[in-house]
Order: sequence, then C-alpha cells, then structure tokens
Amino acid sequence: MKAETNVNGSRDAGTASARPASGVMQGCRSLLRRALQWRETGILVAVVLLLAYFQFASRYFLSWDNLGVLGQYAAAPAIIAAGEVMVLICGELDLSAGQVYAMAPFVMYFAQRAGAPILLAVVLAVLAAGVVGLLNGLITVGLRIPSFVTTLGMLFFINGFNLTISGGFPVQPATHGIVAVVLGQNALVDVIWAVAIAIVFQAFLTKTRWGLHTLATGGNPIGAAEVGIPIDLVRVGNFVLCSALAGFAGVLDAFRIGSIDPLAGGSQIMFMAIASSVIGGTLLTGGSGTVIGALLGAVALGVLKDGFTILGVSAYTFDMILGAAIVVTMFMNVRLNRIRERGSK
Repeated sequence: MKAETNVNGSRDAGTASARPASGVMQGCRSLLRRALQWRETGILVAVVLLLAYFQFASRYFLSWDNLGVLGQYAAAPAIIAAGEVMVLICGELDLSAGQVYAMAPFVMYFAQRAGAPILLAVVLAVLAAGVVGLLNGLITVGLRIPSFVTTLGMLFFINGFNLTISGGFPVQPATHGIVAVVLGQNALVDVIWAVAIAIVFQAFLTKTRWGLHTLATGGNPIGAAEVGIPIDLVRVGNFVLCSALAGFAGVLDAFRIGSIDPLAGGSQIMFMAIASSVIGGTLLTGGSGTVIGALLGAVALGVLKDGFTILGVSAYTFDMILGAAIVVTMFMNVRLNRIRERGSK
C-alpha cells in the first residue's frame, strides 16, 4: 500500500508541476498574440535590432556624443510626423510641411527684430505656420482639390516666400534666455519635445472625440458624415495641426543650430516625416495610424542614417534602403492589418 501511495503521490506531483509550466506557456502565447495586435510591435523590434547591429559594428554608436547626433536626425522628423499622421489618417497628404518648417523661424526672427519678446515671437511663428495649414485645409475641402495638388502648390509658394523675405541668405536669431534653453539649444531638449509630443498626440488620437472622429473620417467618410461627424472640419483642423507642428519643429532646430536657413528642411525633412509615419504603421489609404509608431519610425530612419554615416556608407545607399523599407513596411502593415481584422472576428 505504501508503494502504491508513493507512486500515486509522484504522479500527482508531476501533474502539479506540469500545470504551472503549461500556464506559463499559455501566458507567453497570450502575450505574443497581444503583441501582434499592437501596430508598433514590428517597428519596435526593427529599432532594437538596428541599434544592436550598429553597436556591434561600431562600439562608439551608443556613446553619449553620438546619441546627441542621433537625436538631431530623429527629433524634427518625429515632431512633423505626429502631424502628418493626423492628416494621413484622414486620407489626405501634406507636402508643404517641410517648407513651413523653414518658414516659421523667419517669422520668429522678424517678430524679434520688430521688438516682440522671444516667447511672443515663437507663438507668432507657430500661429503663422498654422495659418498655412488652414489655407491648405480650406482649399482642399472647400474647392474639392486633392490635397496632393494643394500642398504641392503650397510647397513651391512657401519656398519662394522664404527666399524672398530672406534674400536667399541665412540669418541668426537671438538665442539667449531661459526660453531659448527650453526650446532646444541642444539635441536632448529636442528629443524630450519629440517624445512628449508623440505621447500627447497618441493619447489625443485614441482617447479624445477629435481623435476618434479623425479615425472615422479616414476609415468611412460617408458613414461618419451620416452619423453627424463634421468631416470637413476634422480635415481642416488636422491640416492646421500638421503645419503648426512643422513650424514648431523648425523653431526648435533654429534655436539648436543658432541659424535660420531658407533652404533648411524643405522636401527632405517632409519626406522623412511621411516615411516615418508609413514605416511606423500609418496607412496611406487612411483610417488607421499611430503617432508612437511614427516616432519609432523616425528613430529607425535616424539610426540608419547615423549608422551608415559612422560606417562610411554612401548616402545614395541610404536612399535605396529607405525606398525599399517604405515598400516592405507598407506590405507588412497591410498584412498585419488583415490578421488583426481576422482575429477580431
């Protein structure tokens, strides 16, 4: 009887020990399924792998000095991308953001020369940027002109405006005082601003009525209009937000660099912002997007650019990889979106 009891006891013990292991496996599977539901998972994994690769290739990559350089590459595109995500979700596109980025610091500079305090000059610069977004929205919505055409025309107009008011030469803003320090006299401050804006706008997109209306406008504009959502107002408002953020990013970089160049930014930083949004999980077809994903997309592109520079790789190669990355990530985002839709049914 004792032997039988021992055998049964050992079987019970084995079963009991197997249950926690089985529970752990089920918990891991559940966590993995949840992670696949997150739109930011893919780009987060890519960022971690890129950081590991470039650190292995060069032990100076994650040094404090180089992290500052990485912040310079990623911060401004990430801030502009936060606004581009809002526009893209509506099914629209803003090609003028890069020129607004270059214009806003000039507004700040001339306001300072006219005697405005530095803080007021910054506010006026962001407001002027917002006015450009308002014009983009009103022309697109009011005249029923595709946003691609509207913002392409605005891109050339603002570029000419910047060259006209500056005479084609850079200028130096007054970069003294606590306001200048808070507004980006070093790359770390720019990174803090980029992360803070991404967190705020992600919450704005997912937790507020405006954000939900934005998603509905891009996902099903006819249905959204039928339930009373002011889709035209939402579109115009998001164009204003996009331009205001682009102008603010330009002001931050003006303080960090200590110079305002009429040719700074332009199409390059605009395309970097749009690429960050797409790589981060925002669909160009509208109706879906993530600001945190756009931030991670900007970091990924910044890591690639900085890493290639350290390794001595040609800038042409970076453009090739950027183009391939946009196509591949768009394909992956569409596939993952279908998997999420099947999983939710």
